[in-house]
Amino acid sequence: MKKDEKIEEILLSDENYEKVLKKKTEKDFEESLNDNFLQENKEITDIKSVPSEMLFSKFATYEVINRQSKTRSYISGLQAEGFLGSNITERKKLLAGETDSFVNGEMFVKFIKVKI
Repeated sequence: MKKDEKIEEILLSDENYEKVLKKKTEKDFEESLNDNFLQENKEITDIKSVPSEMLFSKFATYEVINRQSKTRSYISGLQAEGFLGSNITERKKLLAGETDSFVNGEMFVKFIKVKI
């Protein structure tokens, strides 16, 4: 009966209930964060080892070098696919792992990594 009285007392006092609820929510949040940190993000840098469906995904990273302005930037696989356009031969080579880069006008695009 003492347990029931304690629960009733907590429920009757809004302040105590809010504290208990806040502690529980905080604990759940910390557990979910710890679960996410325990999962290791694997990075693949060899294009031959990358699954073909991941090559042009948001998890892939490409380096773009502008030969004219001598600038360097990084883009996702989705953007790299846009740079590739309708160049079917280069697309097939990339998907087969035969090459890890291509040229589009003044842009040199090179595969860097994919996070799984």
